[in-house]
Amino acid sequence: MELTDKQEAELLAIRNLPDDQIDTSDSPEILDWWNAVRVAVYQPVKRDVTVKLDEYVIDWSKDNAEDWQEAISQVLLEHIRQQRLPSRKAVKKAGS
Repeated sequence: MELTDKQEAELLAIRNLPDDQIDTSDSPEILDWWNAVRVAVYQPVKRDVTVKLDEYVIDWSKDNAEDWQEAISQVLLEHIRQQRLPSRKAVKKAGS
C-alpha cells in the first residue's frame, strides 16, 4: 500500500516530535502481560535457487553473519524496499 504525500508528511511530522510531545493518552501503557497471547509470526516462503555471486560477497557474508544466506536475503529485501517499485507480477496483473 502506497502512502499519499499528505500521509508521508504527517508521519514525518510525528517522527520529528520529541517523545514528551506525543499524546499517548488514548493508548495507555500495558503493565500486566499475564494474559497476553502470542500469535504466529509471518514466515516468508523460501525457495532454493542457484545464484552466482562475487566471491568477495560470499566471503564477507560468511565472515560477518551467523546465517550468511539470510544476511544476503535481507540486503536484497532492503534494496527492494528502498526502490519502492512494484514487482513485475503486480505490473503485469494491473495491465491485464
